[in-house]
Amino acid sequence: MSSLIRQFVRGLTAGMLALVFMIPQDALAQSHVVSPAELQSAAVASTQARQRNLETLQQFVSSPSAEKALKSAHLDAQQVKNAVSRLNDQELAQLASRASKANSDFAAGTLSDRDLIIILVAIAALILIIVAVR
Repeated sequence: MSSLIRQFVRGLTAGMLALVFMIPQDALAQSHVVSPAELQSAAVASTQARQRNLETLQQFVSSPSAEKALKSAHLDAQQVKNAVSRLNDQELAQLASRASKANSDFAAGTLSDRDLIIILVAIAALILIIVAVR
Protein backbone atom coordinates (compact mmCIF):
# COMPACT_ATOMS: atom_id res chain seq x y z
CA MET A 1 0.00 0.00 0.00
CA SER A 2 2.81 2.41 0.84
CA SER A 3 4.50 1.76 -2.54
CA LEU A 4 1.24 2.70 -4.26
CA ILE A 5 1.10 5.98 -2.32
CA ARG A 6 4.77 6.66 -3.12
CA GLN A 7 4.14 6.09 -6.82
CA PHE A 8 1.13 8.39 -6.69
CA VAL A 9 3.13 11.14 -4.93
CA ARG A 10 6.01 10.76 -7.43
CA GLY A 11 3.60 10.94 -10.36
CA LEU A 12 1.84 13.95 -8.89
CA THR A 13 5.18 15.70 -8.23
CA ALA A 14 6.40 15.00 -11.77
CA GLY A 15 3.13 16.30 -13.20
CA MET A 16 3.29 19.49 -11.12
CA LEU A 17 6.91 20.13 -12.15
CA ALA A 18 6.05 19.59 -15.80
CA LEU A 19 3.13 22.00 -15.46
CA VAL A 20 5.28 24.67 -13.79
CA PHE A 21 7.91 24.47 -16.53
CA MET A 22 5.30 24.58 -19.28
CA ILE A 23 3.80 27.91 -18.11
CA PRO A 24 5.49 30.84 -19.91
CA GLN A 25 7.60 33.06 -17.66
CA ASP A 26 5.78 36.16 -18.96
CA ALA A 27 2.54 34.91 -17.45
CA LEU A 28 4.12 34.84 -13.99
CA ALA A 29 5.75 38.27 -14.26
CA GLN A 30 3.97 41.20 -12.69
CA SER A 31 2.67 43.86 -15.00
CA HIS A 32 3.90 47.42 -14.46
CA VAL A 33 1.67 49.64 -12.38
CA VAL A 34 2.22 52.60 -14.72
CA SER A 35 2.77 52.11 -18.42
CA PRO A 36 5.51 54.01 -20.25
CA ALA A 37 2.85 55.85 -22.28
CA GLU A 38 1.22 57.08 -19.06
CA LEU A 39 4.61 58.21 -17.74
CA GLN A 40 5.30 60.12 -20.94
CA SER A 41 1.90 61.81 -20.95
CA ALA A 42 2.35 62.80 -17.28
CA ALA A 43 5.77 64.28 -18.09
CA VAL A 44 4.33 66.23 -21.03
CA ALA A 45 1.44 67.51 -18.89
CA SER A 46 3.87 68.58 -16.16
CA THR A 47 6.06 70.41 -18.66
CA GLN A 48 3.07 72.17 -20.19
CA ALA A 49 1.76 73.22 -16.77
CA ARG A 50 5.19 74.60 -15.84
CA GLN A 51 5.34 76.55 -19.11
CA ARG A 52 1.86 78.04 -18.52
CA ASN A 53 2.83 79.03 -14.99
CA LEU A 54 6.06 80.61 -16.22
CA GLU A 55 4.16 82.60 -18.84
CA THR A 56 1.59 83.74 -16.27
CA LEU A 57 4.26 85.06 -13.90
CA GLN A 58 6.33 86.57 -16.71
CA GLN A 59 3.29 88.47 -17.99
CA PHE A 60 2.40 89.59 -14.48
CA VAL A 61 5.91 90.91 -13.81
CA SER A 62 6.28 92.41 -17.30
CA SER A 63 3.19 94.61 -17.20
CA PRO A 64 3.83 98.38 -17.20
CA SER A 65 2.26 98.81 -13.77
CA ALA A 66 4.41 95.97 -12.44
CA GLU A 67 7.61 97.49 -13.75
CA LYS A 68 6.62 100.84 -12.25
CA ALA A 69 5.85 99.18 -8.91
CA LEU A 70 9.13 97.29 -8.90
CA LYS A 71 11.06 100.50 -9.62
CA SER A 72 9.28 102.27 -6.79
CA ALA A 73 10.23 99.39 -4.46
CA HIS A 74 13.85 99.55 -5.71
CA LEU A 75 13.68 96.03 -7.16
CA ASP A 76 15.28 95.12 -10.47
CA ALA A 77 12.55 93.86 -12.80
CA GLN A 78 15.02 91.85 -14.89
CA GLN A 79 16.36 90.12 -11.78
CA VAL A 80 12.82 89.14 -10.78
CA LYS A 81 12.09 87.85 -14.31
CA ASN A 82 15.27 85.75 -14.26
CA ALA A 83 14.50 84.40 -10.80
CA VAL A 84 11.06 83.18 -11.87
CA SER A 85 12.57 80.45 -14.06
CA ARG A 86 14.59 79.10 -11.12
CA LEU A 87 11.53 78.32 -8.99
CA ASN A 88 10.51 74.71 -8.57
CA ASP A 89 7.20 73.49 -9.99
CA GLN A 90 5.24 73.76 -6.75
CA GLU A 91 6.43 77.29 -5.93
CA LEU A 92 5.84 78.35 -9.50
CA ALA A 93 2.29 76.97 -9.49
CA GLN A 94 1.43 78.71 -6.21
CA LEU A 95 2.77 82.08 -7.31
CA ALA A 96 1.18 81.81 -10.76
CA SER A 97 -2.22 81.11 -9.22
CA ARG A 98 -1.83 84.13 -6.93
CA ALA A 99 -0.75 86.30 -9.85
CA SER A 100 -3.65 85.21 -12.05
CA LYS A 101 -6.11 85.76 -9.18
CA ALA A 102 -4.68 89.25 -8.60
CA ASN A 103 -4.97 90.00 -12.34
CA SER A 104 -8.57 88.81 -12.50
CA ASP A 105 -9.49 90.71 -9.32
CA PHE A 106 -7.88 93.85 -10.73
CA ALA A 107 -9.71 93.42 -14.05
CA ALA A 108 -12.99 92.92 -12.20
CA GLY A 109 -12.41 96.13 -10.25
CA THR A 110 -12.15 94.54 -6.82
CA LEU A 111 -8.51 95.64 -6.46
CA SER A 112 -7.15 99.12 -6.75
CA ASP A 113 -3.84 100.03 -8.34
CA ARG A 114 -2.33 100.32 -4.89
CA ASP A 115 -3.49 96.82 -3.92
CA LEU A 116 -2.09 95.38 -7.14
CA ILE A 117 1.25 97.10 -6.53
CA ILE A 118 1.43 95.68 -2.99
CA ILE A 119 0.65 92.17 -4.25
CA LEU A 120 3.18 92.50 -7.06
CA VAL A 121 5.97 93.71 -4.78
CA ALA A 122 5.18 90.92 -2.31
CA ILE A 123 5.31 88.28 -5.05
CA ALA A 124 8.54 89.71 -6.47
CA ALA A 125 10.14 89.80 -3.01
CA LEU A 126 9.00 86.23 -2.38
CA ILE A 127 10.50 85.07 -5.66
CA LEU A 128 13.83 86.70 -4.87
CA ILE A 129 13.88 85.30 -1.34
CA ILE A 130 13.11 81.75 -2.51
CA VAL A 131 15.85 81.89 -5.12
CA ALA A 132 18.36 83.46 -2.71
CA VAL A 133 17.75 80.77 -0.07
CA ARG A 134 18.70 77.97 -2.46
